Amino acid sequence: MFVVAGATGRVGSATAHGLLAAGAAVRVLVRRPAAVRQWADRGADARVLDLSDRAALTSALTGANGVFLLLPFNLTVPGPEAHSRVLVAAAAGAVADAGVPRVVVLSSGGADLSTGTGPVVGLHHLEESLRKTGTTVTALRSGHFQEKVVDVLDVARRHGVYPVFAASADVPRAMGATRDIGAVAARALLSPPSSNEVVDVLGPDHTEREVAGVLGTALGRRLEVVPLPEDAWESTLRDTGLPSPAAAALAELYRADERGLLAPRGDRSVRLTTPVEHTVAGLVAAAVVPR
Repeated sequence: MFVVAGATGRVGSATAHGLLAAGAAVRVLVRRPAAVRQWADRGADARVLDLSDRAALTSALTGANGVFLLLPFNLTVPGPEAHSRVLVAAAAGAVADAGVPRVVVLSSGGADLSTGTGPVVGLHHLEESLRKTGTTVTALRSGHFQEKVVDVLDVARRHGVYPVFAASADVPRAMGATRDIGAVAARALLSPPSSNEVVDVLGPDHTEREVAGVLGTALGRRLEVVPLPEDAWESTLRDTGLPSPAAAALAELYRADERGLLAPRGDRSVRLTTPVEHTVAGLVAAAVVPR
């Protein structure tokens, strides 16, 4: 039996679907009771729990052959770093308490660094804490998600603007589809390595200007690409309604990306194949048109 955390999210959902398609027994961990019936209809056992509850998490992980874990970044809490440490302690404690033999963790480029990467610092602590439990850890360090387009979809549709939190919109970066990352996670659980490993999970390379062109085509309008100056990142994020600590953490993440701190440095790499055009078209089609 495999346990998948974050099953209502994109990567967790894709991971669970991949395991079920392979005929594996799956238990999903969800936050909302409404999701239980949906997963039961797909053939999975479902548990509703808070990932900060070590005892509940231990109970859910007991008897598992492998577990998929992630670290939700909560943009609303007063102290994002302290909150992530609570989640890390609960996850590592539950893995140790339940005697889980192997874990696949969704991580990020830059997770080898202990400072200077914003919310990725939490993933550094999660990787390190899991390795200390004695379980075999496969850390999937992803690049950019293609689905990040959702964050700018409304402003692009309403105002014809594609904002970029970088000095240039013309630097290629690996951008992977979450469905592909979930498939990699499922395979890592079904065919685990014999020892800890870090896998760089990288999608096709695209510039932000290219992605803006793809989004504009899907929306049926030309988008103006606007790189924002670094000194405006944090205030711009606050203007969207983010609390100051979350805005500061994200601005630090963008600075880390600019400085190459999120570059792949794993033991091996996997290239993902879903084209960004496919992902963006699906996101635009699924979005509700504002009235």
